[in-house]
Order: sequence, then structure tokens, then C-alpha cells
Amino acid sequence: MRVLHLIKTAVGATWALRQTKELVAQGIEVHIAMPEGPMTEKYRLAGMTVHEFDPSLALTAWWKNRAKARALAQLVEQVQPDIVHSHFVTSTLLMRLALRHHSIPKVFHIPGPLHLEHVLYRYMDLRSANQHDYYLASCKWTRDALNKFGVNKNKIGLAYYGVNAEDFLHAKPSHTDLRGLIGADNNTFVVGMVAYFYAPKRFLGQTRGLKGHEDLIEALAIVLKKYPFVRCVMIGGPWGKADRYFESVKRFAHKKVGDACVFLGTRQDVPSLYPQFDLAVHPSHSENVGGAVESMYSKIPTLTTNVGGFPDLIEPGVTGYMAKAKDPVSLAAQICQAIEQKAQSEALVERGLEKVSSVMNVKKNALEVSHFYQHVLADHKGRTA
Repeated sequence: MRVLHLIKTAVGATWALRQTKELVAQGIEVHIAMPEGPMTEKYRLAGMTVHEFDPSLALTAWWKNRAKARALAQLVEQVQPDIVHSHFVTSTLLMRLALRHHSIPKVFHIPGPLHLEHVLYRYMDLRSANQHDYYLASCKWTRDALNKFGVNKNKIGLAYYGVNAEDFLHAKPSHTDLRGLIGADNNTFVVGMVAYFYAPKRFLGQTRGLKGHEDLIEALAIVLKKYPFVRCVMIGGPWGKADRYFESVKRFAHKKVGDACVFLGTRQDVPSLYPQFDLAVHPSHSENVGGAVESMYSKIPTLTTNVGGFPDLIEPGVTGYMAKAKDPVSLAAQICQAIEQKAQSEALVERGLEKVSSVMNVKKNALEVSHFYQHVLADHKGRTA
């Protein structure tokens, strides 16, 4: 089987690399269309053929899209894949534009539910699909939403974007003493958050960043009134052109909690820093399964919001903690609960590890993808016979 994957970035999206590497290991011939960048060579070294091309719809330079669509159609004619597999909304829209007169099956693997939560972008997705389009959800919320919005169940699959468990279960010891770095001692309860800073998208009605950094800062201000020995560390830098937003969040934190919140920026040693947290918090407003996978594999008590794919992993009081989204008061209450139940955290962590290991295993997830390919090819053959 030959599959052409459309990946719009060569900077991040390591989850796509992990998945496609496993597909290669299964014997699938994988071709990648992506811009030139730091990740390009990693795909080549993993045994994939890389075609340097930006496979995403130009939203702000719409006049370029006709030429981009022609170029993508020519690439498909050159590669002759059995399936074209897209991982982003903009690459999916370009794929459908380029191949609207082709009968090749197309798969949109949805990395996160954000576009389905907004009427205009949901409309663009669903209305641009035709009989040759299929969907792979990467969490149950997305799968159920697609069906709710009228997509035939037979055209929907479920395959998570897994991680390499050994990266976290067997992380090398850190050369960084996190507590020393943030001015904490052994009596300090360290709350950690790992996420890039995404500036609010005003056209989506966002007033705060998607990952909920401001919510955690406000929650920390509440927690400190009861437990002044808590410190928060935020790992991650600005994504794209979000430098001004990043600086504004740091100013907001200083105003709210002083030096109780420390910003470490982008780090390359995250797997070895996670074990130094007492609690990992993922306060996202919209999410797939996010960083909860990493903290659960790192055997750290994990607190998420009740959005997207988080409930696929977190059962409150059983595998982790859960708060209401966009609700600092709810978030603060769960942090306090984690502090008060610290002695019971070992059982919570073990159940969390068992859960994440059963759901987010990258080899198993790649098998889910390849099984869906087989389903797509059989279903498509039946529809076009």
C-alpha cells in the first residue's frame, strides 16, 4: 500500500512523525508532502520519501490556491498513492480542492477538535467533503461530533496520535534541579504546566490563550491563600508570532502571584523535568488529549479540564483530576484536592499509567490507522464499483 501524507509544518507535529514511522515499520510505503524545515530529514531517515511542498490552503493569499491545488494534483499523479492522508484543516481543504475531480480516497485525520467547535470552520470542513472523503478522529469527542453533524458512521474511524512511552517511562535523569531553579525546597508543592503559548485568535472569539495559562495563574492566586508553599513552573515558549502574548502572560503572572510562577521557556529535557513535578496541570480550553499523555506516562498526578479527548484518559478520582474548562475556581479546587490527597497519589498514578498505556500506545495506534486504511479501500471500492 502507498499513502501520501500531507503535513503543513516541518517545525513541530512530532506526533505525525511517530505515527508515520510505525506505518513504515508495518510495510506501508509512505510519502510525505511538507515544507522544507528541521523535521524534513527526520522523515527521510525514517524511510519515507519527502516531497518538499507546502500542502496547506493559503487563507490570507487566496489567489495562490489555484496554483497550489494544481501542484498538489500533479504530485498525486506522480506518486499514485492508494490513499491521501491529511493531518490539518488547511491541508485537508487544499487536498479536497486539488482532488475534487479525482476518485482517490482521502482521509482527514483530525488532530484536535477546535475547528469542529466553531460554526464557520465546521461548515467549511463538512461542506467541502464528497463521497471519496473519510475521517479519522483522534479522540472520542471528535468521533461522536462528526456523527452528530451528519457524517456517516461508516466513514469515521478512531486512531489516537500515540507517543513513545519509553521517552517518558525511561527518561534520562535531568541535569537540572528544578526545585533549585525555581527557588523551592522539599516542602514546596510544585505545580507544572508544559505547553506552547498560542496567542488568542480573536476571529474565533478567544480572549485568552487556547492552553489556559491565564486560568492556571488565576487558580494559583486562589490556592496560595490557603497553601502558600505552592509554586508553579510553566515550560514552553511562544508558538509562531506569539512573543507579545507570551510577554503579556508573564506580566499577568507577576501581577497576580509575584514570583510564585516561574517561566522556563522552551526546553529540550521535558521528559526528565516531568518527574520533578508534584502535579501536572493541563488547563486547555480545547484539546485532543494534549500533554496529559506525557505526564501520565511520567507517573505524575495529572489534572486536566473536561474538554475534547481528556475524558478518554482521565476519570476523576480514579486516573487523575478534572476541572471545568475556563474556570479558575474549579481548577483551584482540584489543585487543593491534589495537595490534600498527596498520600493517595501513588494509586492514582498507577491507574493513570495503566489507562494511558492501553489507549496511547503508538504501535497500537498505527495499527488502528492501517486497519482503517483497509476499511477505506474496501468501502471505497464498494461505493465506486
